[in-house]
Amino acid sequence: MSSLVLAVPPALAYGLMNIASATGIVFANKTVFSIYNFTFTYALTFIHTLVTLAGMGMFRSYGVFEARTELMGKEGVKVRNGSSKRGSALGRSLGRSLAHPRRQTKLFSLAAAYVGYIVLCNLNLNINPVGFYQISKIAVAPAVLAIDWIVYNRKPQAKIVMSIAIVCLGVGLATVSDPEMSGDVFGLLVGLGSVLATALYQIWAGSIQKDLGVGSMQLLHLYIPLAAMQLGAVTILFEPLGLIDPSPKTILGYPYSVAACTAIMISAVLGLLVNLSTFLVIGATSSLTYNVVGHIKTVIILTGGVAFFGDSMSGKKFMGILFAMSGIVWYSMIKLRESSSGKAGKVSLLERAESGGLPLPSVNGKR
Repeated sequence: MSSLVLAVPPALAYGLMNIASATGIVFANKTVFSIYNFTFTYALTFIHTLVTLAGMGMFRSYGVFEARTELMGKEGVKVRNGSSKRGSALGRSLGRSLAHPRRQTKLFSLAAAYVGYIVLCNLNLNINPVGFYQISKIAVAPAVLAIDWIVYNRKPQAKIVMSIAIVCLGVGLATVSDPEMSGDVFGLLVGLGSVLATALYQIWAGSIQKDLGVGSMQLLHLYIPLAAMQLGAVTILFEPLGLIDPSPKTILGYPYSVAACTAIMISAVLGLLVNLSTFLVIGATSSLTYNVVGHIKTVIILTGGVAFFGDSMSGKKFMGILFAMSGIVWYSMIKLRESSSGKAGKVSLLERAESGGLPLPSVNGKR
């Protein structure tokens, strides 16, 4: 059994975890909103973030990962029991690195992008037609490609662009029933802002991880307190708190039953798994691959709706699912070939070195 677990590639395991948790949270949130009438979107997301914060602290305390440094940049490396080793040269170096204002600014920017995409996506859904909202979600993958090319000078291969175009076309056919545009300039700006914030959040989740030299769980542990503080402020500003008049339509006046609280906590735990698997997928692959995983979730939800809930399957939806799946399979094959060729290249270099064709790397001046 253990050999079977070890044989599963980490990226595949993370992707399956993301698909399962993100699909589950759709139905969990629908239960919270529709059945228990807890319609406070930002408050629910704030609860998700608090549970993620607590969960990462629990994972750290049980030694799942090491908190490499404190956010405020104290010297030393926090080890699994929470103490610090000031005498460690690695700790002093890493402490100074993460204490650097630019590094702290990047963490704050990542948290702001996370909060921005949540606020703007919800605002986009509330003020714009559903068709426009769906199109803006599909536009995230092309936006990631464009930002990678323009800002980071990472030009994608033509076949990657084509496979993503087929995926987006398929998802569009399957989900966009009424491609209505936004009715005003403000709505259009909100839609564009939601696309930009989502794309930046996904790109920064990968680039900042590499820049700081930390793992996916370590980065989530570093930035989630900042995200919780920002989301707390958003909740106070935009949600009806009920401080003066705690009616049932306010957060303080909501009738919290055991069943409602259980549903909220299930949603929050799934939120923890979504946040964690998002960083793991992006860290192990890329922000573009994470978008493809997101479209797989869309296909699963659409197919599941037809199979289990009696949703209709029109010819347009069926063709869209076929297009999307063909693009997903093509993209996966491209990535698998790239991975295989990369491993083959490493093996070839090692064989040449061992046969004398290349000098072996020296260790402490000796070969």
